[in-house]
Amino acid sequence: MDPDVFDDPRLTAAGLLFEAHDGLIARLAPTLEKAGMSSLDFSALTRLSRSPEGRLRMTDLAAQSLLSTSGVTRVVDRLQRGGLVRREASPDDRRSTYAVLTPEGADRLRGVLADHLEEIERWFTGLFTPEQLRDLVVGLRTLRDAVHPNAAKNTDPPPTAGE
Repeated sequence: MDPDVFDDPRLTAAGLLFEAHDGLIARLAPTLEKAGMSSLDFSALTRLSRSPEGRLRMTDLAAQSLLSTSGVTRVVDRLQRGGLVRREASPDDRRSTYAVLTPEGADRLRGVLADHLEEIERWFTGLFTPEQLRDLVVGLRTLRDAVHPNAAKNTDPPPTAGE
């Protein structure tokens, strides 16, 4: 076998991305754990906090989180038991349920966010110049949109008051 095949820059790029991801998750996890949150909990709360009216259909939350329907149900169940999220039936579609961030959930997220952002700055964003970070974000968004096209979609906006 040709030994040069192992020096393929595509393997290097993918390997570095995977190693960086794993290392970053390991560096960020203790801050979340100290706050009593898993990375899945944090991800769900963050996605809800950044969504219109702090709510997403369960199916959209599952798609955005790369979780199965049962996986997102378990996460939302846990967050609901903690008072951080509540479920709401869709007024337009009996089959749809929304996960909704509660004020307690927003407070809990705010409580961990400052420390989490410090760690992100320390282990990720602070390692780059502003130009490098901008280019990296553009590249990561391109990659994310190609391999995970539902990550940024909220395909069923919540109804407005009076609808």
